[in-house]
Amino acid sequence: MKDGQFKDLLLSVKQAGEIRRGERKPSRVFHYAPMKVKQIREKLGLTQIAFAKMICVSPATLRNWEQGRTYPEGAAIALLRVADSKPEAVLEALHKKAA
Repeated sequence: MKDGQFKDLLLSVKQAGEIRRGERKPSRVFHYAPMKVKQIREKLGLTQIAFAKMICVSPATLRNWEQGRTYPEGAAIALLRVADSKPEAVLEALHKKAA
């Protein structure tokens, strides 16, 4: 690593500490709207256990999503988006038996 890059890195670490202690404002902040997992599940008319089983996650994971402690990622987000807009299609697709 070059000296200039190392100095930049040290400065950024120092600034991060200042932000964490409330001594400096962050240059930018990202806000993500949480998915309304509970409303999606209720739209499908399923219990937490049934919905978790249907989308292949543990009931604890689903509870954490619904309570905002953790958030769905990757394919789970895509599936939840489809479930929100086309609940009948999700129920039909996920209840089919494998051939």
